[in-house]
Amino acid sequence: MLKILHTSDWQIGKLFGQFDSDDAALLADARFLAVEGLARLAREEAVDMVLVAGDVFDAQTVADKTLHRLFKAMEGYAGPWVMIPGNHDAALAESVWTRAQRLGAVPENVTICLRPEPLVLARPAVAILPAPMTQRNTYADLTEWFAGAGTPAGLPRIGMAHGSVQGILAEEIDSTNPIAAGRAAQARLDYLALGDWHGARQVDERTWYSGTPETDRFRANASGCALLVSLDAGGPPRVEVRPTGRYRWQSLAATLRVPGDVDAVIATLAGLAAQDVAQLDIDGQIDLDGHRRLLAAIEQARGTARGVLADLGGLRLAPTQDDIDALRADGYVGEVIAELRAAQEDPAAGEDNARIARDALALLAGMLDTRAGTGVAADGRGAAA
Repeated sequence: MLKILHTSDWQIGKLFGQFDSDDAALLADARFLAVEGLARLAREEAVDMVLVAGDVFDAQTVADKTLHRLFKAMEGYAGPWVMIPGNHDAALAESVWTRAQRLGAVPENVTICLRPEPLVLARPAVAILPAPMTQRNTYADLTEWFAGAGTPAGLPRIGMAHGSVQGILAEEIDSTNPIAAGRAAQARLDYLALGDWHGARQVDERTWYSGTPETDRFRANASGCALLVSLDAGGPPRVEVRPTGRYRWQSLAATLRVPGDVDAVIATLAGLAAQDVAQLDIDGQIDLDGHRRLLAAIEQARGTARGVLADLGGLRLAPTQDDIDALRADGYVGEVIAELRAAQEDPAAGEDNARIARDALALLAGMLDTRAGTGVAADGRGAAA
């Protein structure tokens, strides 16, 4: 029996620029920790080899120290690692791979397949047919040569590719880097290890996407895992999905209509843990007291979770009379609040003007809050005493 760990899309060097710098650094660091976890899993499961099906690096321009750190992270498994370049780290004439080789960073047990030619290994006894990407986008099927490739009789035939199986993924996803459906059967492959789709997904009996080992986006696609693949002579592969990720990425959406809706969102935010990365999309309407409490809850969640992104662009502020009385916004200021409230609800004003009015109302309310000593500014951050 041949036992393989199939992984892909490590995206080492990903920057996570949408988050605060501290959170972004930890999310980037988690990708190295995921590789260390893969090496540990490979050793504990006594696999015969590890296949990495492209996008090891997120860009060609990662720092030299990143190259060294990545290959150091793989040291926990001393067996063979076989890698192919993907679209983010394509095998250009001068690439991240040639630089890694020039730096002497690549260990002897790591094989990087930079050309589309059979790789025959003695231990384990297997023939690998790699389809490395040599540019970011291609419109030809780089696996087409698999069918005509001769390999020693009796050896398992394993394909490796990075791209989109035609007719499986959404049309906008599989427009470039195509892979023909049914390639495993047509090329007499025992297993076809794919990368590019960031979630674990079975294509057919012998073809799988492994997904990224550490989730990196807000999409419910079974990411944060690797595949343990067992091959017996001639039979279909047995594939086990093994969790490998540290962080849980989740999208939270709500439409606010009544005060209880605000309480429900605040309770959800309070339930976030250190392993959570959350994206919050809120629309509807909210009074100033609810808005103040919501902003405070978002800031508190940011102190607990690894990252919280909040989009309140669709939220309309609807101050109550109690809100206005609490702000002591009488006279001219009260008139301004009334005008801004009307402007954000006026359909004739247009979406941009309504957004400007809402932001101005939030800013004014925050300034009045601060003056009154409530301690929460319009952006939800603690005000100075």
